[in-house]
Amino acid sequence: MVEGIYECVTCGHRESVGSNDPLLEGACPRCGGDMVLVGFLDGVGGESSIRPEDAAPGHSLPPKPLIEALAQFYRLELEGTEGDVFVFRVEEIYEPGFEKVLKKLEGLGYWAALKKRGGKVLLFVFPAGEVKEDNRWLPWVFLIATVFTTLFAGYYLALSYAQILDMYGLPGVRDPWLNAVAFSVSLLAILGTHELGHKIAAAYHGVWATMPYFIPFPSMLGTLGAVIRVKSPLPTRDAAIDLGVSGPIAGFLVAIPVSIIGLRLSVPVPQGMISPTEGGIAFGENLLFIFLEKYVVSFPENSVVFLHPVAIAGWVGILVTFLNLIPVAQLDGGHIARAFLGEKVHRYLTMAVGLLLIGMSFLWTGWLIWGMLVLLMGSMGNPGALDEVSGVSKKRIILALVVLLIFIVSATPRPLWVTG
Repeated sequence: MVEGIYECVTCGHRESVGSNDPLLEGACPRCGGDMVLVGFLDGVGGESSIRPEDAAPGHSLPPKPLIEALAQFYRLELEGTEGDVFVFRVEEIYEPGFEKVLKKLEGLGYWAALKKRGGKVLLFVFPAGEVKEDNRWLPWVFLIATVFTTLFAGYYLALSYAQILDMYGLPGVRDPWLNAVAFSVSLLAILGTHELGHKIAAAYHGVWATMPYFIPFPSMLGTLGAVIRVKSPLPTRDAAIDLGVSGPIAGFLVAIPVSIIGLRLSVPVPQGMISPTEGGIAFGENLLFIFLEKYVVSFPENSVVFLHPVAIAGWVGILVTFLNLIPVAQLDGGHIARAFLGEKVHRYLTMAVGLLLIGMSFLWTGWLIWGMLVLLMGSMGNPGALDEVSGVSKKRIILALVVLLIFIVSATPRPLWVTG
């Protein structure tokens, strides 16, 4: 049997397998993703083009409807075929919008990938993978559980806030459950809007994605955030940027008013009134919070600000935005960076950032965990878009610059530490 070369549609891992099936579901040893046949090994173990004469009986030519559809978009020649996977050498591109090509091919039951290989532009056409239907109830179960965990987290934050008010005889809302509800609603609104932004961008580009999954976790915050799972490849570099920027921008726009409201409910205490032995948890500042505290809320100088639970929710939303925009692996920032960088360069960037974060653990021990996670995610890579031939539009370059600014103003080098 001819030994096939397979590429994972999720992480881009390549390896040879003793098979010539067009699609190996869940076969990637790194991430468990589906692997697509992209070539074969010759007799001495080198990669070679697929030749039409190597094709299995009955599969020497693509179906006529497929040829007619492709002829609308490209001038191409059949480079080779094996089973139901067809490789074409593209001589001329008539339709620069790759998503239009994909939509047409999906109607015929195919997916495609446009790649540069050895100085040639190749179009890989293969049977569309089956996208399994989502569990309709599971996201709601996770959401309800997260509502409860964030409510209880907010309750304990509210007790600490009320204790500060009583200690210094300050006015403020002391009802712990009212503050707990405000914390839970604020935090879930930021996280939910972030993931909803991804969901809308995915739908716009025809990418299959799950509903947001909130992650309940009994802790000071009550959650580990929220995620959506992208279940089909990203079609273009523009689509990758849209999916990368949509969540951070949406969540950031909600986090700003939440932070302002929370800061107005927070209480400043003159630094001279604070006992040097009084301990607690300090929240690190970012450029956005510094600006809001100085020019929007105008706290007195030489004061210590005790954050209201809603302000903590806003602070968490800003921190989540910052962490997601780190340009590595398959984080939001990683998809944006990968749209501009080649796979190898982006992999090196991911490794370098992972080591940098580990080195920053002297500022915050959490960076040690984050650095290790980045290195782990980096080992799986980022496959990029199906179309790696077309460029990035000017509008997406502007969006990338916008989120770069958001990344800078939300950066929190030392998020948390214990005082006293």
